[in-house]
Amino acid sequence: MLTLGVDPGTRHLGWGLVKRNGSRVVHVAHGVIDLDARQPLAVRLRRIDERLGALIEEYRPDVGSVETLFFFKDASAAAKLGHARGVVLAALARYDVAVAEYAPAHVKRTIAGRGQATKDQVARMVTALLALDAPPRSDAADALALALTHLRAAHGGAPLSSGGNRGGGKARLRAIIAERGRRQGQGR
Repeated sequence: MLTLGVDPGTRHLGWGLVKRNGSRVVHVAHGVIDLDARQPLAVRLRRIDERLGALIEEYRPDVGSVETLFFFKDASAAAKLGHARGVVLAALARYDVAVAEYAPAHVKRTIAGRGQATKDQVARMVTALLALDAPPRSDAADALALALTHLRAAHGGAPLSSGGNRGGGKARLRAIIAERGRRQGQGR
């Protein structure tokens, strides 16, 4: 099952593709669609639709995993996010891609073990689970986390294990944390 995770945004939209081969998850691709904040909202939404449509055509995902809306103190930010999310849902529907939606706390709990995990903690776990060489940008990491969450949910909550050949997720995470500690010890 090829899953496209999408982290909607009107300035940066993260996307990530992950597939499950048996009990293993494999990273396919990820990125961020950067949009010019000086452009009118309508132009940015059109660009989201065009670029996301091109990704869907290229990769042909089986399902799209999108974050549900959550409470915002800033009504304007919530409205803009809602617009971007609507464009994402419409693009997935236009290409007959099934849609799964997950609350941010559920994604964090699935990936990092707790619903209040930081973006950095989620990015490190995504890096470990997918045996990536380096953490992706936060928007792409969130999108990959959404895709991983769906793969786990779609397989009855089965644990995620890396399809990479560098060892399992926990071992990879320990190596990342150790390297980070060495860098901090060197004043970086």
